[in-house]
Amino acid sequence: MFPKGVLFDFDGVVVDSYISHYSAWASAFKELFGEEIVAFPKMYTGKSPMIIANYFCSILDKEDQTEALFFLKDKHLDVHFITPEILPGVHECTSFLTKKKINFGIASNATRQFLKNSIHHLDLNFLTVFGVEDYEKPKPDPEAYIRLAKALGFSKIDFKDLWVFEDSLTGTTAAKLAGMVPIGILTQFSEQELKKAGSKMVFPTLLEAYQYLKSLP
Repeated sequence: MFPKGVLFDFDGVVVDSYISHYSAWASAFKELFGEEIVAFPKMYTGKSPMIIANYFCSILDKEDQTEALFFLKDKHLDVHFITPEILPGVHECTSFLTKKKINFGIASNATRQFLKNSIHHLDLNFLTVFGVEDYEKPKPDPEAYIRLAKALGFSKIDFKDLWVFEDSLTGTTAAKLAGMVPIGILTQFSEQELKKAGSKMVFPTLLEAYQYLKSLP
């Protein structure tokens, strides 16, 4: 069925932001600890920045510096901002939804300032945007998508008809727990992994998702 609304994750769905985030983690880690950072583990994809900060600090047994690294990384991400790469189908998808008068927005575990900077520099058509500071509990808790859906004017009865584009297992779980329809994007995990987490359909990128939406009656 055609969705009543569409909710988007950001990193890995709308943009490829690996370089943006990892360079900020690396420079913040170097400033704080004077050492080079380790490689970013795939299993942490989509998790909140605080959890990622804790992971990096745990490598040096410096978990007590988790908040310091989190805030320093956020500062580096803003001051040394690197524009992420837009992924295929974003403009086509949002233009189509606008034309069809279907409300849409972003709920991400990325920080609000990074989202705003990226949307501005890439000239993206997202007016309703929620970052990790906007929730008490980040994904995989469903709060992010529930808050976004309500901000877009949807009530709980509509949730079963809302699509959620997600590339991570963390975000897919959040969408599923919210009672919405997770749609997988294959930028991080396999079709099998995303479907096991709860994705009802999967697409390589938003471009193929847009083409599918356009074909619906």
